[in-house]
Amino acid sequence: MNVLVAGGTGFIGTNLCAELVERGHQVTALSRSPADGGLPDGVESAIGDVSAYDSIAGIVGDHDAVVNLVSLSPLYRPPSGTSHEEVHLGGTENLVRAAESGDVSRFLQMSALGADPNGNTAYVRAKGKAEAVVKDSSLEWTIVRPSVVFGDGGEFVEFTKTLTTPYLTGLPGGGKTRFQPIWVGDLVPMLAEALEDETHVGETYEFGGPQVTTLADVTELVYAAEGKDVTIVSIPMGVTKLGLSTVGSLPFVPFGPDQARSLEFDNTVADNDVTAFGRDQDELTTLGSYLGRGGRGSRETAAETAGDR
Repeated sequence: MNVLVAGGTGFIGTNLCAELVERGHQVTALSRSPADGGLPDGVESAIGDVSAYDSIAGIVGDHDAVVNLVSLSPLYRPPSGTSHEEVHLGGTENLVRAAESGDVSRFLQMSALGADPNGNTAYVRAKGKAEAVVKDSSLEWTIVRPSVVFGDGGEFVEFTKTLTTPYLTGLPGGGKTRFQPIWVGDLVPMLAEALEDETHVGETYEFGGPQVTTLADVTELVYAAEGKDVTIVSIPMGVTKLGLSTVGSLPFVPFGPDQARSLEFDNTVADNDVTAFGRDQDELTTLGSYLGRGGRGSRETAAETAGDR
C-alpha cells in the first residue's frame, strides 16, 4: 500500500512509519514543517497542515490509505492560537474530505479512550466529534482508542516529572487517577495490522497495556528509576481546579482547568482489544520494565523516537 501518515513526524508517527516500511509499504509522513524531520529511512515527507484543507487536498489523493495521528496533547494546555476543536475535529474533517475526493480506500483514525461529543473536557469532546465524522464517511475506516502511550520520545513520563517533584510532591486527589499505559512498540504493530487486514474495517478498538496503574504509582516508578524516593501529599480536586482556573491563563503554566478535569476520570479499558490482534495482554511491556524497574509482562527492549503534532 501507498500510505500517508498524517502526524508522521510525531512520537507514534515515526514508530508507525518505520513499522510500515518494514512491512513493505510505501510511506509518506505529512507534517506542517520539513524541520519536523528525523524520519526513518525509506519514508518520504510532505508538508501540509490538516487544519488548512487547501494545504493537504493535493497530497492525500495520491495514496491508498491515510492514517490520522495528528493530535494535541490532552496532558497540557493547547499552544496559543490552537484548539482541540480545530485540530482534532477540523483536521479530521479535512482529511476525510480530501480522502473521499481522492478515492482513498482505507482510513485509520487515532482517537482516545473516553472519546465522547458530550464529554467533560475539550479533548474528549473533539475526539468524539471526530469519530462521528469518520464513521459517517464513505471510507473503509478503523478507529483505535489507546490509553496513554509511553516510550522513548513520549510525553507521559516527562508529564509526570513536570507535574511532580522528587522526595515530596502534591498530586490532585492523591494521584488516584488510573491509567493503563501501553508501550509504543506494542501499539504500532497493531496499528499496521488494523490498516492491512480488512477484517478490521468498521471496527473501533480500545487498547491498554498489561497493568492498571495510578498516577501515584507512576510517580513513584519514575523517581525510583532515578534512585529517588517520593512522598505523595493529596491535594483536593476542588483546590486543584480552582488553582488552575486562577493561574491557567498564564503563558508559563502548562496546565489548565481542562487538565484538572481529565484527572477526575480513569483512562483504562473495560475489555482490552489487543486480543483481536492475537496479543495476550499479560505479554505486553509494562511501564515498570521500560523504566528498568521490572514487573510482569516485562520485555527488556525499549521504544523509539520524536515529538507529536
